[in-house]
Amino acid sequence: MMSGEITEKFDRLIVLLEEILKWTRFQGWRNVKYVLLDALKDDVSKLVYHYSNGSSSRDIAEKVSISHVTVTRYWDRWSKIGIVEPIKVRGGGTRYKKMFSLEEFGIEIPEIKKTQEGEAHEQGN
Repeated sequence: MMSGEITEKFDRLIVLLEEILKWTRFQGWRNVKYVLLDALKDDVSKLVYHYSNGSSSRDIAEKVSISHVTVTRYWDRWSKIGIVEPIKVRGGGTRYKKMFSLEEFGIEIPEIKKTQEGEAHEQGN
């Protein structure tokens, strides 16, 4: 094969892969939204998921005013259904990072408001 032919075939392959990716994203969007809505049934779970960006369970727990054990329980459940991915950290620990942005799927992120004592509480509860 001549190099021009190889380049042409490579360019065609890229176009086909981009087309496959477009349709795969389209098809998967509804499925992902359904899984997220099923797994994140309340404001607390939505906030924990939203803040799952590699932060420690203690940092997230402090922001949402829950125990860090609750955060790790969410992570365990969510890792089994594939909506968070593990991140290894120094010292042998594991943190988790969300796979999807809630905003991308039209899922509202609850606001956290501060009380007079300075403690965080999710709005509406």
